[in-house]
Amino acid sequence: MFRRIFAISGVPEQYRSNFLHFYFDIAWFGVLSGSAASFLGVYLTRLGAAGMQLGLLSATGAAVGLLMAIPAGRWLEGRPISKAVFWTSIGQRFFYLLWIPLPWLFGAQGQIWAMISFALLMAVPATALGVGFNTLFAAAVPPEWRAPVAGIRNVMLSVTFIASSLGSGYILDRVAFPAGYQIVFAIGAFGALMSSLHLYFVRPLPAADAPAPDRKPAPARQPSRRRGWRAAIRADIWKTPFGAILLVMLFFTLAQYLALPLFPIYFVRNLGLTDAQIGIGTAIFYLAHLIGSTQLARLTRKLGHHKITAYGSMAMCLYPIILGLSNGPAAYYFLQTIGGLVFSMVGGAQANYLLENIPANDRPAYLAWYTVIANASILAGSLAGPLLSDWMGISLALIVFGALRLLGGWAILKWGRGKEVTIYD
Repeated sequence: MFRRIFAISGVPEQYRSNFLHFYFDIAWFGVLSGSAASFLGVYLTRLGAAGMQLGLLSATGAAVGLLMAIPAGRWLEGRPISKAVFWTSIGQRFFYLLWIPLPWLFGAQGQIWAMISFALLMAVPATALGVGFNTLFAAAVPPEWRAPVAGIRNVMLSVTFIASSLGSGYILDRVAFPAGYQIVFAIGAFGALMSSLHLYFVRPLPAADAPAPDRKPAPARQPSRRRGWRAAIRADIWKTPFGAILLVMLFFTLAQYLALPLFPIYFVRNLGLTDAQIGIGTAIFYLAHLIGSTQLARLTRKLGHHKITAYGSMAMCLYPIILGLSNGPAAYYFLQTIGGLVFSMVGGAQANYLLENIPANDRPAYLAWYTVIANASILAGSLAGPLLSDWMGISLALIVFGALRLLGGWAILKWGRGKEVTIYD
């Protein structure tokens, strides 16, 4: 039955199992994202967390990722990618179970710092998982199927995210604090582990590892003792067209994460939203995400992943700017609609945009460098955002950070062209 529900017209039999497990992986991940992950910042804000503490929640993990991304990429090169992805996902997602008993063990500040500590520890396997998952996706899904599969994954994510966020908001509105959050954390932990279970069944396909006929990536350089540390860290990647992509993604991701720690603070303290309203807003976001995802494959065929990523990144400026001008639930719901539509484009296109510009025989090293620059941006943005907000005020800070997102998206459009080759040409 499930094969009929999720079948894509014309999919060869040897691809269907991988596609189905990728769909269920993201569906259960949507349960995690719409429950525990979505409400963590709100929970810590209600416990009295400061902006810097919310920033540290992202910054600690980013610091670990910054240090470990290159070693993680090299570690993955010598191992079966499917097993590595499964076990690193288990290593990271086990910690969601530890969120549940925290209210029984610590006071407010103790819980806040425990969550920050968990974020630090989770980042160790998460770094390898982040590099490994993109490698596994590229190896298990042929290039011509990546856009359709990504589109359906977006749909699955939206459906389960909407259901879990509405359900979580309902629970939190009716169950006393903090027991309601413990239930929501348990739902998220279950979703996380089920997502890992489906990753276990994904297997690389030899045909997916071959470069597309119209692409001729340079052979990967093999490190040698004579070439020293530059070879060990694969500094040669910065001399390829992918180096320019790394630079523009560094700037955009920095602009993106400057604003993120401020969102839950603005929701709770400036807009005065209840948990139920936040749950409804999150559901609206992913309903819009679902609608936008249905158009992703068509837009990709027309524009390509590079332009969709660039235009979507520029449009992401609207979220912090509109939020900084908002003063009530109605504006918040409108904002969530715009944000969901925009994110459906960026979320579906960005990974494929990167993969199009990475040699098929050297993915872990290239993705490791992308993970390094992403974590550097997250670290800097998560720490600088709250500091700048304290200095200029949260509303003005959100507007300024939105303008920086616009510039970051424009930089992707102008300088992030890479090889200018797609499978749709």
